[in-house]
Amino acid sequence: MAARRSAAKAKPNVSADELKQYYRDMLLIRRFEEKAGQLYGMGLIGGFCHLYIGQEAVVVGLEAAAKDGDKRVTSYRDHGHMLACGMDPKGVMAELTGREGGYSKGKGGSMHMFSREKHFYGGHGIVAAQVPIGAGLAFADKYKGNDNVTFTYFGDGAANQGQVYETYNMAELWDLPCIFVIENNQYAMGTSTKRSTKSPSYWERGAAYGIEGEEVDGMDVLAVKAAGEKAVAYCRAGKGPYILEVKTYRYRGHSMSDPAKYRTRDEVQKMRDERDAIEMVRQMLLTGDHATEDDLKAIDKEIKEIVNESAEFAKESPEPDESELWTDIYAEELPQGEAV
Repeated sequence: MAARRSAAKAKPNVSADELKQYYRDMLLIRRFEEKAGQLYGMGLIGGFCHLYIGQEAVVVGLEAAAKDGDKRVTSYRDHGHMLACGMDPKGVMAELTGREGGYSKGKGGSMHMFSREKHFYGGHGIVAAQVPIGAGLAFADKYKGNDNVTFTYFGDGAANQGQVYETYNMAELWDLPCIFVIENNQYAMGTSTKRSTKSPSYWERGAAYGIEGEEVDGMDVLAVKAAGEKAVAYCRAGKGPYILEVKTYRYRGHSMSDPAKYRTRDEVQKMRDERDAIEMVRQMLLTGDHATEDDLKAIDKEIKEIVNESAEFAKESPEPDESELWTDIYAEELPQGEAV
């Protein structure tokens, strides 16, 4: 089979409660990332910090199509993925600040968090390194004979890495239940896709391996959910991998240390004004009489309280003890056959 563009662009029917939940989930990611940016500026977060502001609809839409047992693995721009799959904001923020209460005991930082409970297998600092890992997770599920799928997220810059195509080949060869999610935010670090990539339609590259796929509007959470449901059904049916190229946009630089001088302020502001994913859902709730301004203000207040509590928890959590330098290096026991 060759890759093809989806003919059906219908959005799923969702209830008012579901729409409010998507609004809440996206708003949590945005407010959390804004707070993380503040803490970075205060010197409470060190090293690298890659914010997800602008891309919230991607992970929220796809998580809406997932079920318990499905897995996810992504790159270093990973805070949004953690929050969307249900990880505790307190544990995420504490890890960002290098505190003991973090998901990796304060030793992983922004790029390296992990939750076996939520089937989140990490953000990865090496560009595209997570792609073969995602295929490995999918291989485990196929081997066990269940119907779980793995969401393997990577960016437009990573899409040019050789290991992506090695993984495509193996995934299709073995019919792995892996959804390759290309979060095309249009800038690989500071380089526009127009300058870095001759064939800018990344999903179509799956045709060389017979992998199905499509392009999706990543600023529309309902469009992402619809595409995610289609991809998930395809993988659960045992038909092999699927590629989703989700066209999105990040409002901040590549990382907190990036002044983003490679694009104009007008370009960013135009996207914020005309295509913002959260504002789109907000207007749907208001115009559809699913919520009032007061309802949405109450949600915003609740989210801000959650985020502020996570920041306070992080500040109050102690730094790791020096003895932690020698832990979590080697596995003391390697159980065989245990569920992952």
